[in-house]
Amino acid sequence: MKAISMILLTIFLGKGCNNEAQNDISKAVLQYDAHTRGYHLKVIISNQIATVSEGRTPDNPSEQMKISDSDWKELIGYFEKINLEELPNLKDPSQKRFYDGAAIAELKVRYQDTNYETKAFDHKNPPTEIKQLVDKIVSMVKKPE
Repeated sequence: MKAISMILLTIFLGKGCNNEAQNDISKAVLQYDAHTRGYHLKVIISNQIATVSEGRTPDNPSEQMKISDSDWKELIGYFEKINLEELPNLKDPSQKRFYDGAAIAELKVRYQDTNYETKAFDHKNPPTEIKQLVDKIVSMVKKPE
């Protein structure tokens, strides 16, 4: 009887830890920045709202947009896969930003009163560990040409 109780207790505790280990996007604020001398994009995502600003001058005000339920579910899936502790250690796949071949980009996450931030990487070519999340953020705010 004690053995069965211990097994059940272990299973319940293990499942509880797994659920807590997943990142909960509702408790996070994501900020994606990409900039060069003539280009600036800042996207802040919080509670299914994206605040987008392009340009650094006051005549380029920020714009808020509601994130659709399908896009939000996709973001949740990508966010849950990220190891926030590893964000500062991610390796950039290219260095085009060093010679103005790409905008300089960064991803910042504020999660449960802790800030996590990547090192700079090339806009449109993020580290593979966050590629799906970053690509989704950029695609949601991209305006049709």
